[in-house]
Amino acid sequence: MSKYGPKDLVGVVLTPTEADSDNLERRLGLFSVVIISLSAMIGSGLFVLPALAMLEMGGGENPVGGVWLAYLVAAFLAVPGAVSKSELSTAMPTSGGSYVYVQRTFGPLIGTIAGLGLWANFMLKSAFALIGFKAYLWIIEEIIGIDIDIEIAAIFLLVIIVVVNILGVKKIKKIQTPIVMFSAFYLLSLCAYAVVTQDLDWSRVSSKESFGSWEDVAATSAFVFVSYAGVTKIAAVGGEVRDPERNLPYGILLSLLFSCMLYVTVTVLMAAAVDPVDYMDGGEHGAREDPVYIFAEAVGGETVGVVAAVLAVVTMTSMALAGILASSRFPFAMARDRLIPEFLESVNQDYGTPHWAIIGTGLAMGLAITFLPVHDVAELASGFKIMIFMLINACVIVLRSSSGSHAWYDPQWKTPWLLYPLVQLFGIFGGAALLYFMGSKSVVGASVAIILGTVIYMSYGKKRVEQLITPWETTKKMLTNPKEVERRRVFAAFYASDIEETGKLNLQGFIDALKSLGYIEGGGPNIPDDSIVIPAPGGVGPDVWIRDLFHGGDGDEDGFIDVEEFLKVAEEIEPIE
Repeated sequence: MSKYGPKDLVGVVLTPTEADSDNLERRLGLFSVVIISLSAMIGSGLFVLPALAMLEMGGGENPVGGVWLAYLVAAFLAVPGAVSKSELSTAMPTSGGSYVYVQRTFGPLIGTIAGLGLWANFMLKSAFALIGFKAYLWIIEEIIGIDIDIEIAAIFLLVIIVVVNILGVKKIKKIQTPIVMFSAFYLLSLCAYAVVTQDLDWSRVSSKESFGSWEDVAATSAFVFVSYAGVTKIAAVGGEVRDPERNLPYGILLSLLFSCMLYVTVTVLMAAAVDPVDYMDGGEHGAREDPVYIFAEAVGGETVGVVAAVLAVVTMTSMALAGILASSRFPFAMARDRLIPEFLESVNQDYGTPHWAIIGTGLAMGLAITFLPVHDVAELASGFKIMIFMLINACVIVLRSSSGSHAWYDPQWKTPWLLYPLVQLFGIFGGAALLYFMGSKSVVGASVAIILGTVIYMSYGKKRVEQLITPWETTKKMLTNPKEVERRRVFAAFYASDIEETGKLNLQGFIDALKSLGYIEGGGPNIPDDSIVIPAPGGVGPDVWIRDLFHGGDGDEDGFIDVEEFLKVAEEIEPIE
């Protein structure tokens, strides 16, 4: 008897969208995808990090102005992850993004670790965005004449953001669209005005001294890499995107291109217009965390600087809005897979949003803002994000390698054939290099996620989740036991064609199973399926009519083929060596 039953082969037979459903309405088009992706990036990476990056590139002592190169290198290293996720998102256009891809590829244990780590990463980054505007707060306090408690302000904004998220993605789009567009327009206009009116020192951004050593460039690229982490965040709400096979890949790649142009343009002009030394203050981090205000005031005066400060607060709040939108979808997807309590997959009937997942994420953010050093913890989580980018690239390689056995992997957009798998390998090794330059802190966040994820899976998820054959298991067996892989593929084809679940196939089911294995091809509209001729293996011996093959394999002559009989027939057609 076969050691495989239909339940053992669900991971081979079913597609992810057949195995589960989002129950979320698809409302987001291409423009919305780009806006949400940009809103997840244009925040602390542009309004807070540039001055800190100048100091980092100067070796931590003397700030230099060539940080634009670090942003360009970081964008280049983000391309493989963006390309891979673009492919994966069209094969699995469901909410949960990176968690779903990892879980479907490597199984529930690795999926639980990835889902928990991604949720914590996005949640902490969003919390950091909410309190990250504190560097600009003194400017607003001077305008209104009132001292503002940063934690109270952050909690107040958090409540508003949670409510907006529950109301749905259409509300988020209406809020974020004008913010992102005005923010980008204002910053680019400021850069253009600086070119026209200022005496720019281009040597500060192009001379050899402006870049430090190559080790400094690499370390700074790792430091600012998190600025692009939001580029693929939209995949987390893939179940709410219209025409995902088109809008997800183009939206991801367009937002990466535009954000890179914006980062490079602004940082070039910031250093060319203002001496990098003027961005330093000798404080806790050695550099100012309000560089856009300094740049804007130097170029346009105090009023222009004040507008930039207000814009920084609004934009980083928008970043937190996108952060909760994405991070809440991870527990929603994990609950759908029964890895965490199932109430988190509940969808609000009025607004079509996973309200309990959103509320839970909001509560966690509130606790983080109140009790944790969010800035430090968020930086520790950055290393885990780089590891996820590496894992996403590995997912494409594994799924492509095992797609013969896991036919559900059928992306509508693929990595261009000249680039596969080179771009994925570049992403894996490039990510490893970034982790090396980040040092030991890069593994701290990952270690915490691994420990907590393993505990949650072993204590809760393992008892409830259905164990499936994963593409990763298939890939390993292809290297160690290819005969077993082919047997499993044959059994999967049998059960997929056994629509009535009788454990037997009639002639048409038999033909469908052989077609799904690729052993035969249809004869066309005017040629009956049962008249197809199967060439003899290796061209030796007479060809076989498929009807004769069916009756020859029906050993008990009951008019049906059972699973063991089917295996014998399959071995005659395509010997399993």
